Amino acid sequence: MSNKSQGVIEDSSGEVVVSQRKLSPGLTKTLYWTGVAMSLFHIWVNTVGIMPEIQRNAVHFGFILFMGYIIYPFSVKTALGLKWLDLGLALLSIATAAYLLLFENALHARNEVPIVPDLIFAGIAIILMLEITRRTAGYIIPGIALFFLGYALWFGKYMGGIWNFPGVNIQRMLYRMYFAPDGIFGTIATISSTFVFLFVLFASFLLKSGAGDFIIQLSIAMMGKMIGGPAKMAVFASGLMGSISGSAVANTVGTGSITIPLMKRVGFSAQFSGAVEAAASTGGQLMPPIMGAGAFIMSQWTQIPYLTIVGVAIIPSFMYFLSVGFFVHLRAKKMGLKPMEDADIPKIMDVLKQGWNFFIPIAVLIGLLMSGFTPTYSACAGIASIVAASWLNRKTRMGVKDILDAFAQGARGMVTTGVILLCSGIVIGVVLMVGAGIKFSIMISAISGGSLLVTIVLIALASLVLGMGLPVTASYIVLAVLAAPSMEMLGASLLSAHMLIFWYSQDANVTPPVCLAAYSAAGIAGSSPLATGFESWKLAKGLYIIPMLFIYTPILFEGPLWQVAETTLAGLSGLFCFTAFFEGFHKIRLNWGLRSLYLVAAFLLLWPMIYLHVLGVVLLTVLYLAQKTRILI
Repeated sequence: MSNKSQGVIEDSSGEVVVSQRKLSPGLTKTLYWTGVAMSLFHIWVNTVGIMPEIQRNAVHFGFILFMGYIIYPFSVKTALGLKWLDLGLALLSIATAAYLLLFENALHARNEVPIVPDLIFAGIAIILMLEITRRTAGYIIPGIALFFLGYALWFGKYMGGIWNFPGVNIQRMLYRMYFAPDGIFGTIATISSTFVFLFVLFASFLLKSGAGDFIIQLSIAMMGKMIGGPAKMAVFASGLMGSISGSAVANTVGTGSITIPLMKRVGFSAQFSGAVEAAASTGGQLMPPIMGAGAFIMSQWTQIPYLTIVGVAIIPSFMYFLSVGFFVHLRAKKMGLKPMEDADIPKIMDVLKQGWNFFIPIAVLIGLLMSGFTPTYSACAGIASIVAASWLNRKTRMGVKDILDAFAQGARGMVTTGVILLCSGIVIGVVLMVGAGIKFSIMISAISGGSLLVTIVLIALASLVLGMGLPVTASYIVLAVLAAPSMEMLGASLLSAHMLIFWYSQDANVTPPVCLAAYSAAGIAGSSPLATGFESWKLAKGLYIIPMLFIYTPILFEGPLWQVAETTLAGLSGLFCFTAFFEGFHKIRLNWGLRSLYLVAAFLLLWPMIYLHVLGVVLLTVLYLAQKTRILI
């Protein structure tokens, strides 16, 4: 959306909604070719190029900040044209990256003793990082970074108990943030410059080749004839699109512009239509094979292979989308809605005939991951296969201009996410330096009284609060480094602890008062943002319930296959019962007595005991038959 009166463009392509500068043709061209160069560099350095990790991350930093200072103004009032200050900051960003490339070896030759120019450039890099994060993501993330820096440098020594920290001097802090592998150019920057960038680029190529339109048309063809078809189509399309885009807001805007009007046309309210799109789009980041940026961070931190994370995420992600689908189905039945008109539904074979080639790059990506290749190699091969597959269909062929456009769009789409990840490196660096993760875990254990369930509730509340000010990736990073150890101390496995936090960090998209995906959907639907937010919060209940199964059941394949299958079926039945309770409808409208019985059935089916699952199935069967035969009703 554009705001010409103020000369800014409101961008919702990433995890946050921010004001962009209105660029002149010359700056647009500069940004375009910078993006192309950035994409080519990242492909080279992640395939055949050889470069030390910290130097690669420094180049990544230079590209991200240079583009960031051109795109994002100091404020809305300065958004017309590129100011000299912003140009200077953009060039200074390149200078700070170049300094590390040129003088890192000299620092090693001095046995890691920094000199004055080293400290000056380190300080400049931190200031540039904090300012560009403020411009792209608001005040919360740089505020958190400043808080942690202040704690380590100054006020930690004035705190009592386990939070007392004697402090470090400014020289030591500057060195750790700029030259050490746990600062700005450390682990998080590595994730940003490898996995995340390449998969963002993969998504850019796939969407540029026309895959987005194909996904929507395929969804209409498959779901259009069902009751509530457009809403079910939104769930299906958002799952497919979100697994590629990795952004709930971008997914909402991209698919919602088509699905929300269709939902309204068949009779759904504007509020419900927007909520369905927001809830479904949020699940896109949970859907393999790509998922959100947090999945790559999880793999890097836990050293659990990315393929393992993707594999165990399949069943829970399908459960989530089915839980949203349950709401859609029961609401459509309750309203007596009819399927779409046949004239509006394309034939599925015609759609597949026009876009079958889009399955090839997805198959290449999944095949290489399953064969043991690294995610970076798989993503690069997937990008090449997109171009090759596009030539199998005359309508989708990518020429040189299309390829360059995909390079430029992918790099530009990475700026906001890259900035957030790089700034998170400051937080992680300080957390590791002061041992805050262990301290936070001890504090949570003390508050929870050693109860794992209470700990999970506290983490859920923390994710809700963090989600009011942080994008989902940043929320996951902060919670994972602070809270995951406490869950492991109380018996949760490494995988289940991080997967639960990854899921809970997504709730920021659909949980009022700050829920960007829901607000974006409300803008398209023409509904009340806050009402749409509460509706999407209800539809996304699986986001809160399913992660509990990670901890207390073997659903992440941490047990025998029969137990995984039994847990999945019981869990789906329990989610359906929750839906019937919230909607007040199954075969007929339910009074509060029947709704209460559905709630009881839900708890029986979700509680991790097989004999309770049997009781839950019996109760659900009795309720179904009672409605079917109208006995006792």
